[in-house]
Amino acid sequence: MTLSSLVTSVVLALGVAVTAHAQWINVPLPGTPRTPDGKPNLSAPAPRTADGHPDLSGIWLSSRTFTNPKGRGLERFMPVGSRVPMTPAGEKFYAEVTGNGRYDAPDPSERCLPDGIPNHMLPIPIKIVQTPGLILHLFEEFYVFRQIFTDGRKLPVNPQPSWFGYSVAHWEKDTLVVESAGFNDKTYLDGEGLPHSEDLRITERYTRPNFGRLMAEFTFTDPLYYTRPWTATIPFDLMPDTELIEHFCENEKDFGQMIRQ
Repeated sequence: MTLSSLVTSVVLALGVAVTAHAQWINVPLPGTPRTPDGKPNLSAPAPRTADGHPDLSGIWLSSRTFTNPKGRGLERFMPVGSRVPMTPAGEKFYAEVTGNGRYDAPDPSERCLPDGIPNHMLPIPIKIVQTPGLILHLFEEFYVFRQIFTDGRKLPVNPQPSWFGYSVAHWEKDTLVVESAGFNDKTYLDGEGLPHSEDLRITERYTRPNFGRLMAEFTFTDPLYYTRPWTATIPFDLMPDTELIEHFCENEKDFGQMIRQ
């Protein structure tokens, strides 16, 4: 089985996090701190850019997966049994999505569409590319990208709704603070179907405590579906000495395969 078919099968049919690091290409990357035996030293200090900020660059994989009562892993924010502060509209929406008993939502990825933020960040590797005025999230799934502007611009007042929204960021000491808006309402926040509207606002706070670890704190504000802002923290592990692999989704093939399963 090729990596592409493995990823497609996992994401479209099972919805679990990909953790088989050995499936990716192995290539020693320059600039990686190493232990005496030549292995990446993931506990080494986080690198810094020329302007002194932590360098968040690297290939990252979410390590936050909980198991539902059926015993299957899901891309979730909260342990099973935890609750987010939903409005009656949110509770109704969530009950309809999860009422089939499968404990998973029909993600847009089942139709080869992006999962949005942060759901698209959970099951598949992300490559972060950090430059002085722009940070890029390159997603292996579907080979799509997200732009985070760090050049001082402000969020547009009425951005055109899109899958990944519009994002600007600034630094607060060693923490990158990202403000995002302009999302369409065609995605879920996580792999279980937490809803959001086009009024969603997300604040992300990224820290890199060491070379091999990235912490991302998400605060969600959406008065239609949530009674108050609420926060979830997602840890990411570095995938050292590797690169992203092309993964494209073909609607007429992948969707048909998912239906047959």
